[in-house]
Amino acid sequence: MSDLQLSLLVIGAVVVGGVYLYNRMQERRLRSRLQQAFGGTHDDVLLRTGAESAPAEGRLEPQFAPVEPARSEAVDAAPSSPVIANEAPAAVEFDSALDYVAEIEADAPFTEAALAELMSKIASCGKSARVAGLAPRSSAWEEIALGAGGRYSRLRLALQLVNRGGPVHAAQLAAFCDTVRHCAEKAKARTSYPDPQAALKKAREIDAFCGKVDVAIGVNIVALGDAHFTGTRIRAQAEAAGFKLESDGVFHFRNDQRQTLFTLDNHEPAPFLPEQIKSLSTRGITLLLDVPRVANGGEALERMLRIADGFAVAVGGRLVDDNRAALSEAGISRIKDQVKSIQAAMAAQEVPAGSARALRLFS
Repeated sequence: MSDLQLSLLVIGAVVVGGVYLYNRMQERRLRSRLQQAFGGTHDDVLLRTGAESAPAEGRLEPQFAPVEPARSEAVDAAPSSPVIANEAPAAVEFDSALDYVAEIEADAPFTEAALAELMSKIASCGKSARVAGLAPRSSAWEEIALGAGGRYSRLRLALQLVNRGGPVHAAQLAAFCDTVRHCAEKAKARTSYPDPQAALKKAREIDAFCGKVDVAIGVNIVALGDAHFTGTRIRAQAEAAGFKLESDGVFHFRNDQRQTLFTLDNHEPAPFLPEQIKSLSTRGITLLLDVPRVANGGEALERMLRIADGFAVAVGGRLVDDNRAALSEAGISRIKDQVKSIQAAMAAQEVPAGSARALRLFS
């Protein structure tokens, strides 16, 4: 074999290997994007402290239409991982108040390649999105599974209109609609979707209302004088009170349904990381109640205040507000009234605090 032939063989092997590695990288990137868009809940807490605890008198706020009987609002977020194709697909129900839902109907089932392309493009629209297929036998809408090509000829695609990141933007909604149209054209399918301009208007109205009630109630426990609280002491007292340190570096106090009622965080920037908490010390801690995400906010607030009071005694600190003023009975009474007013306003708008709809809006 000549040197030229040997060189060509080596070059060919390098090219083939490069193409293989590139395809593997693209496949892993696609799966990662799909998991981010269609799996996992959104725990980012972008807390806004609205100046008003309820809508101003005389102002007509957007009304959340009750969800149709066939469309329960029990779905809060997509599953935390993609549905495995050999398991029974999860049932999907959309909320007409929060979801912009488009539909594609073809004469033949969509191929795996078509579904993968569709889901990849939907994932890049910038808002939480879901894709469901109509099961041919049960006539129920199912979460699209990876590897479900050839199963569905009718699809529903939903883009969430509002969350704590704000309302959907015109460009995001346009990208979503373009994806739907492109998919339908390639499959020679029929498509339908609501008026985008009306959806954008509704999203802005809902977001304006959310801005009024998106309030977090914080209670601080600060050390006396020049003293500090050690991380070990904080953890011991927090766990004794019923908190659990979680992966976000925050202690969560959860109810029997595993829903967070309130949290305990470092008043200083450093999070409570398990591997660092033994060496951590701080001048204060904060207990926080995320009002829109907690049902029976008054009861949760009472419980948080009782725990905070006992915590302060145990660690030798004092309870103060965000201005470092001592909490008074009058101040606590005003906080309770604010929570009550906020949650009443939310209930009046068909989005009760702590409900599945509220958890989606305030995520």
